[in-house]
Amino acid sequence: MMTEIESIAGETPGIAYQLIVHRFAGSGGERAPRVYIQAGLHADERPGVAALHYLIPMLKQAEAEGRLLGSLTLVPHANPIGAAQHLYGEHMGRFATGTRTNFNRDFPVPDENGVRVLDSASSAVFAERRLKSRLLELADGCPIVLDLHCDDEGVQYVYAPEQLWPEMSDLAACLDAEAALLWDSGSDRAFEEAIFEEMKARAPGGDLSGHCVTTVELRGQNDVTAALGRKDAEGLFRFLQGRGVVAKDDTPAPALRDDFTGKPIRHVNMVLAPVGGTILFHVAPGARVKAGQLLAEIITDPGRDDGTVAVLAPQSGYVLTRRIRRFIRMGDNLIKIIGDAPVAARKGALED
Repeated sequence: MMTEIESIAGETPGIAYQLIVHRFAGSGGERAPRVYIQAGLHADERPGVAALHYLIPMLKQAEAEGRLLGSLTLVPHANPIGAAQHLYGEHMGRFATGTRTNFNRDFPVPDENGVRVLDSASSAVFAERRLKSRLLELADGCPIVLDLHCDDEGVQYVYAPEQLWPEMSDLAACLDAEAALLWDSGSDRAFEEAIFEEMKARAPGGDLSGHCVTTVELRGQNDVTAALGRKDAEGLFRFLQGRGVVAKDDTPAPALRDDFTGKPIRHVNMVLAPVGGTILFHVAPGARVKAGQLLAEIITDPGRDDGTVAVLAPQSGYVLTRRIRRFIRMGDNLIKIIGDAPVAARKGALED
């Protein structure tokens, strides 16, 4: 393994950020798969960092034993800018405080002529823009690109292009994922969308067989333990074996869970808070609910008979995620449900 430390200049004198990049050169030659994996793009989401902490030694051992065939580029802390943002003891890792832009939005994508313009390290633009361009450069030419994230509180799920499904179900099976959300178009220019647009532009004859690009949602923000980190690393390693990046062993390939839920994104109900107040949840991620079932109560006037507002399931479906904080404003996202029936045509991200 080779480690490189790149410097990203800040916007003012004396400020710079370090981007740590690990590279593995496999022994399989030019035809072996190339892989890019990053974690912590939303810098307050740490399960992916824990997974790479355990995956890297596994890859180093495979390299030492001559079992590493493909090449890999790993960026465990993909957002050093967001990692440094703290306000009054609270980590602000999702949005750039200087521009109020989500770190996983507004990545450069090819224009109508197929031309993608990236910012260079010396471009006179905000550091977050130069970081986004550099992350895309690091992933360029890799048919397998994994962006490790997590939700507030949620099950393990993948967020993948519908065009690459069900071929990508091997990743969901290896990770023991409980669900998949499939998208067919987007407008928010998240990292995976920008990668996929460039993949399609580069693919000879439009052939995307063997390609994999996805946001992997590794449960919730507080699901950061040694046991879960090892489990996720082992799942990623099995996936890499199945894709020919690491030599296979005799372990049989896992299958999707019997209770796996995979639906297009238009099936997702974003249940919003009808009022502000303190949340009392009555269902957890992974639960099946029926239309009209009580999902949560919101306390608006404690102690009074009419001091709570009930939130009911808009349709039958599967509870994917819920809010991690227990105080909410009117209109904020409360729960995501994968409905049994489509909700509406949906484009772009589910939330900001």
